[in-house]
Order: sequence, then C-alpha cells, then structure tokens
Amino acid sequence: MNNERLMKVLLAPIISEKSTRIAEQSSQFTFRVMTDATKREIASAVELLFEVKVDHVHVLNVKGKAKRVKQRLGKRQDWRKAYVRLKPGHDIDFGGGA
Repeated sequence: MNNERLMKVLLAPIISEKSTRIAEQSSQFTFRVMTDATKREIASAVELLFEVKVDHVHVLNVKGKAKRVKQRLGKRQDWRKAYVRLKPGHDIDFGGGA
C-alpha cells in the first residue's frame, strides 16, 4: 500500500452524539471512508495520519436514502463507515483546543 492511497482512504471523521459516547467508553472512533477501502487500508491510514496503534476495525456499508426531488424520485449516494478501535493508551483528539 502506498502512502498516496492511504492519505485518500479516510474522507472525514463522524462527529455525533453516538460516536462521541463510543469514543469515551471504548476508545473507538468513527470515520467516513472510501467505498472500496479494505480493513487493512483503513487501519494503516489511521496509524499513518494520527500516529496511534489500531486494535480492530469494523466496516459497514450505509445505503443512500430515497428522496423526492420536486416531482421525481431521487436517491442519495451509498457510503461506507468504519469503526476503528485503538489499543489501550492511545487516543485521537479531534477538538484540538485548550
């Protein structure tokens, strides 16, 4: 795996009430990832970008919702979510403030 590919695997962190609670309780962080990313690529990307050690990765595919656009029926794009559990003693700080 080359570093250029790994830099593109993680699209964005998911910051919500559920993901914050999971991060506090079990050191598990949630990311939006590319649809063709594998578990190994996701783990390597997190380790490269945040300089932490990954314990386990769970991946799930989220189906896009059907939405009405004026008088036609449209559909949002499907996307992929990854739950990344870190090894004990490691943490990611998305706040960055004091």
